[in-house]
Amino acid sequence: MSSTDELIKKYEQRLSAFEKRLNSIEAGQVASQDLGVSSSRVKGLRLGVDVGGTFTDLLLLDESQGRTVTAKVPSTPEDSSVGVLNGIRKLCRQANLDPSDISEVMHGTTVATNTVLTNAGAVVGLVTTQGYRDTLQIARSFVPGGLGGWVIWNKTQPLAPLELTIEATERIGARGEIVVPLDEDRLRRDLQQLFARGIEALTVALFNSYVNDAHEQRIRQIAQEIAPHIPVSTSAAIMPEMYEYERTETTVVNSYVRPLVANYVHNLRDELKQIMGSSLNLQILRSDGGLASADSAIEKPVNLLMSGPAGGVSGALWIAKQADYNNLLTLDMGGTSTDVALIENSVARTRRETRVGDVTVRAPSIDVRTVGAGGGSIAYVPELTKALRVGPQSAGADPGPAAYGFGGEEPTVTDANVVLGYLPSTAKLGGDMEISHELASRAVKKIADALSISIEEAAEGIVRIVNENMCGALRLVSVEQGYDPRDFALIGFGGAGPLHANALARLINSWPAIIPPGPGVLCAYGDATTRLRNEASQTFVASVSGTSEETIKKSLDDLQKSAAQALHTANEAESELETLYQIDIRYRGQGMKLTIDISPDDFNQKGLGEVTSRFDQEHEKLFTFALDAEHELVGLRAIVQGEAKDFVSNEQTSGDSDPTPAKIEPTRIFADGSWRDAMTYDRSKLRPGNRIPGPAIILEMDSTTVILPDHFCTIDAIGNIIIWPENQ
Repeated sequence: MSSTDELIKKYEQRLSAFEKRLNSIEAGQVASQDLGVSSSRVKGLRLGVDVGGTFTDLLLLDESQGRTVTAKVPSTPEDSSVGVLNGIRKLCRQANLDPSDISEVMHGTTVATNTVLTNAGAVVGLVTTQGYRDTLQIARSFVPGGLGGWVIWNKTQPLAPLELTIEATERIGARGEIVVPLDEDRLRRDLQQLFARGIEALTVALFNSYVNDAHEQRIRQIAQEIAPHIPVSTSAAIMPEMYEYERTETTVVNSYVRPLVANYVHNLRDELKQIMGSSLNLQILRSDGGLASADSAIEKPVNLLMSGPAGGVSGALWIAKQADYNNLLTLDMGGTSTDVALIENSVARTRRETRVGDVTVRAPSIDVRTVGAGGGSIAYVPELTKALRVGPQSAGADPGPAAYGFGGEEPTVTDANVVLGYLPSTAKLGGDMEISHELASRAVKKIADALSISIEEAAEGIVRIVNENMCGALRLVSVEQGYDPRDFALIGFGGAGPLHANALARLINSWPAIIPPGPGVLCAYGDATTRLRNEASQTFVASVSGTSEETIKKSLDDLQKSAAQALHTANEAESELETLYQIDIRYRGQGMKLTIDISPDDFNQKGLGEVTSRFDQEHEKLFTFALDAEHELVGLRAIVQGEAKDFVSNEQTSGDSDPTPAKIEPTRIFADGSWRDAMTYDRSKLRPGNRIPGPAIILEMDSTTVILPDHFCTIDAIGNIIIWPENQ
């Protein structure tokens, strides 16, 4: 029996129990969305897949009919592909679809992220220019933790250790000229010794290779002649920009995760093609919210480090476009962690660096901040301080929160929500989904006993602490970046986001709080509706006054053609491509830089003057001042995106303000220190125009929304729940 078969067998029992819980609910969901397709084949379906710490979410888009099918199955941490395949089988079974009808699979994956976090990557060898063997050890001489940080800081060892680093006798000058020719004979001897030490991936990062990578390419050829089975990553191909440490570190991380990512993508693609056909197109979500082909993901997996969180932001962008909300704070709360981001003028804020654990790489990513606050976050009271703490430890997918009945015993945020009545023990939505109030209370009682308070007070304390943790993350992407959260709406999604969105909006005063349709699978929605994306960059150091706009324009045009090449290979039509220029710029004499976005049309019409003006405005927003000083260009970049994957759902039937047809039954919730009478609602029966007063609980297949006392919600034209305070 193969390892994959063993994993499938291991999870079969838990999956069967989970399906029994959701079967009738999903049947109701499918019926309400008119998803039955038993009588005819539907070709050209798109599938979005998001693998989370607790659940794997799937969302199928039928463009021709404007219909969606969703599925949720337990994640399989030992091998994520098992959960993906389980979900596809379940989704096709519940909608009576043939898997071969699916033509595209867009997948957000955490394989690269988890590889770094768990130190499970490849043994990496490194080739540097002679004299630069210690590049990774010296780094930037930065010690985190403030003035006395060095006292307690344990420096993490580089992913390419010094004993597996060799020096090549060569040197390229700053202008790209060959100063010292490559000594190939010595290189061959050193490489043979390096391969004999059992390395699994090789990085080549030479000084000044960003202006001329001839020696890097030659070293790559020689390495592949000696050991053709060892993947080789060259720094000029991964990050063709100056700063040797950042370029070396980024390329080493690419090598570190490459074998595992390549194995995962290869196996998943092969397994999908077996059940869906050889013409299936598998695409992987990048950290910057765009899609990469499977081959590109295998070649440059460093661009996937934030693939999972990027899916939620992409889904929120789609909702923002449909609902006409331009400025959003996103709150993606799952079972293990919470990801937050900021969207301004319908564009997600991005950054040029991606940080995972102790590793920072120069790879573009959506500016997502993550905290260890999820539905499965474990609450505890340390013996020494007797102060309640929540997370970052999590019950994860196995055993999960106590209330799920899968063997968990520790008190979690989910259990606290059950005790407070936010997650009713019997939620009658197209059937029964049993959640054990008794098991949840037993778990939370540990906290209550440790603090000598009531169970309700303990549960509310857990929820308040996890809300404050998430509030801190929201401040990182808003206040600390020069944005006022009061100017933004808050969109809550993920399995647990709708439970906490109202409370968080109240904390940071971001209104309205928005709960999109299918919030628990919004990440999968983002995967399925985003676009292919590629970029090309180069270092370009010159003062603005010392260069010409014609020179910059030619360089940007060349970069655009280079970036578009990969998309042409993916059969994207030239007429459908969209280009954005980015220019790295600073005040002359500064060490830091800012990245300014500008469209080709704006650059052609307004030139470098517009770039410097935008830089001054951004500098003032971030640092409260701008200088009357000369501007200096640092780098140029062209970002090319493929055709937009629009999806228009069938219009919902309009209703009036009365939500009575959606009422399920009265209930009680504990809020602000006391029990309150509330009403539960079936979201599938709510219609645009309905107005629901709080306190209320709105139930659906993949999530639960809480409307607090002194608040209300309305349903907008596309089915969003829009939450406002009564006195707003």
